[in-house]
Amino acid sequence: MKDTANFVHWFRSAAPYIHGFRGKTFVIAFGGELVADGGFVQLAHDVNLLNSLGVRLVLVHGVRPQVEARLTENGTAIRYVSGLRVTDDAALACVKEAAGTVRVEIEALLSLGIANTPMAGADIRVASGNFVTAKPIGVIDGVDLLHTGEVRKIDAAAIRRRLDQHDIVLLSPIGYSPTGEIFNLSLEDVATQAATELAADKLIFLMDTEGVPDRGRAIHTALTVSEARQILDKGKKLPEDVTYYLPCAVAACTRGVKRAHLISRKRDGALLSELFTREGVGTMITPTPLETLRPATIDDVGGILGLIEPLEREGILVRRSRELLEMEIDRFIVLESDGVVAGCAALYPFPEEQAAELACLAVSQEFRGRGFGDLLLAAAEKNGKKAGFRRLFVLTTRTEHWFEERGFVDSSPDRLPQRKQALYNYKRRSKVLEKSL
Repeated sequence: MKDTANFVHWFRSAAPYIHGFRGKTFVIAFGGELVADGGFVQLAHDVNLLNSLGVRLVLVHGVRPQVEARLTENGTAIRYVSGLRVTDDAALACVKEAAGTVRVEIEALLSLGIANTPMAGADIRVASGNFVTAKPIGVIDGVDLLHTGEVRKIDAAAIRRRLDQHDIVLLSPIGYSPTGEIFNLSLEDVATQAATELAADKLIFLMDTEGVPDRGRAIHTALTVSEARQILDKGKKLPEDVTYYLPCAVAACTRGVKRAHLISRKRDGALLSELFTREGVGTMITPTPLETLRPATIDDVGGILGLIEPLEREGILVRRSRELLEMEIDRFIVLESDGVVAGCAALYPFPEEQAAELACLAVSQEFRGRGFGDLLLAAAEKNGKKAGFRRLFVLTTRTEHWFEERGFVDSSPDRLPQRKQALYNYKRRSKVLEKSL
């Protein structure tokens, strides 16, 4: 029964994402290692699930380990300049062979329909083709990279037509020039340019590490473009794959991609965990901060009720009807996190006494411990000062110490504004605290 309850809770919490992702475009990029070590089987199951939920998917694969293996077998020298392969004629032949083999393996795994597996009943069509126009990179550090190229153009219109037909589009790290030349490309270049040209909702890189390292063994769960740039500019040693993918995530988010994610390819179900849970398992990069403080609107009533009703049942907050909340919505501010109302607070003015009541301060349990209460309190104090109030007071039964730690001091019902004194509930015996503004 406990497992069932956990499943129901998870499924309900994932429902907003399921609804929100339908019809959205995701570009998912992964290295050839995922295919070489058999990890793409699990990813194929997750891709099938996303496809069945109506997500428009573009997959971009790499071939580096496959090319390395072929070059080693042939006794051909492996050369890199600034992290890019020097692709001579022999290397280009290996690239073409590896790309064809990996593409066929991926298409085969996405075609699985074995009973009693996550792919049972799957009817996935995979589209690939000459969607990428490329040009030569040329000479870097005095070395001609020969057949190594960079993306010149993505045929976004052709890709969208295939996505409109519910196909999954598969892009290989190979591009073609108008003169018929073939170029070896990096998967991160292809993925970034494809996500940008398609104005994708998400660009997702699967890599060896869990995400962008923070202190100790922790990772950053979310970074703005500005914060990610600061990490890159510090010159701190980062995992090799992060040095490849983080700049691409930043570039994509500055060019219109709404979200970029760096997650581990080694964690089973990492893609689903990152997409369908609030906390995720990797690092998400966003153009602007996820949290926004703003005045509440009538559309926020449902979200506010969801925050305060559990606290009302526990007797922490005074019960408010939906009708009253709608009438007083202009008193509220909300803290929105990634489109979800994560916290709220209300400010009730008493201009005769140059005072204001801070009421209904609440933060969703999922977001506690992240300083959201302090953000709401600071915003309420700022609004109070701007309105010319001299003091702020609160009535509380459970959170006296929290307010005292933030500068409030004990007061009494006699110190309340006259209109508020008339409404004071002596049976509830709320503590009165106040703070000078």
